[in-house]
Amino acid sequence: MSNVTTNPTTSAALTVLRGINKDLDVVQQQVSSGYRIQTASDDPTYWSMATTMRTDQNSLATITDALGLGASKVDTASTAMDTVVSLLTQIQSKLVSAKEPGTDKNAINSDIQQLKNQLQSVTQSASFSGENWLYNTEQQPSTQQSVISNFTRGTGGQISFTTISYDSSQTLMVDTVKPERGLLTKNVDASTFDASSSGSSTPRNYYLLSATGGTTPTGGNEIALSSSTTDDELTDMINVTNSLLKSATSADSTLGLMKSNIDDQSDYISKLSDAIKSSVGDLVDTNMEEASARQSALQTAQQMGVQALSIANSMASKVLIILQSK
Repeated sequence: MSNVTTNPTTSAALTVLRGINKDLDVVQQQVSSGYRIQTASDDPTYWSMATTMRTDQNSLATITDALGLGASKVDTASTAMDTVVSLLTQIQSKLVSAKEPGTDKNAINSDIQQLKNQLQSVTQSASFSGENWLYNTEQQPSTQQSVISNFTRGTGGQISFTTISYDSSQTLMVDTVKPERGLLTKNVDASTFDASSSGSSTPRNYYLLSATGGTTPTGGNEIALSSSTTDDELTDMINVTNSLLKSATSADSTLGLMKSNIDDQSDYISKLSDAIKSSVGDLVDTNMEEASARQSALQTAQQMGVQALSIANSMASKVLIILQSK
């Protein structure tokens, strides 16, 4: 029976309409934001998981930047080392050509000196972000270079990082402070390559470069030709230069391997970041197709609820009119 003061039909219609409006507000918020879980109150478990994964994704972004910087440093050093190997090869060829009878050793030495000047220039300019792995002017240079490559999260939530490391003393070509640390500035004993000339009174230690503004290694002779250079001395220079070339080639190969490792790790980090992003989306993103369909259904229900409320109010008005007419 209808009651003028309290209309149960109207109350029921209002209750249903409030529920529809509440659900519609939630769905509209999900559609507009793109997230079905925005705060911990929406779903504490999924929200916590997604928050942790987003933190991991940010860490991966930092690692990606570090790998990019490391790759640039290695690229710079590797490009310079490629040139060093090429110049050493040319110097080696010049020395071998001087073995030919009747050659002008002074003219060949002039060519060699130009190549050595290029070595000085190339190694000195092989700098990136304030680091030069080929040329040192410091008293205590860093011999270990590291690039952050990944991180792991322990069961307790603690984070530990892993690195790709490289012994940069392998690529140190020129040292202006202590020449014995640089491949091209240190003394190399030629007797270790040709024991047959061990009885010669000529010093057997040779170095290729005297660093500009640096100290010269003691007890050695610079690899250089003159008209008085003997055949034994020339053989020693060739053997020493060949040793330098082998060491430089090995260092260049090591840089290439490190670059390959960095590239592989960058690719892995990129794929891992994409996987985490996808997983976060699965946890908290709105399914737009489902949400849009539900939004349309709720809007229809809302319209029907408004109509139901209007009908309920109309019934109450009619009852009131009947009572007033009596």
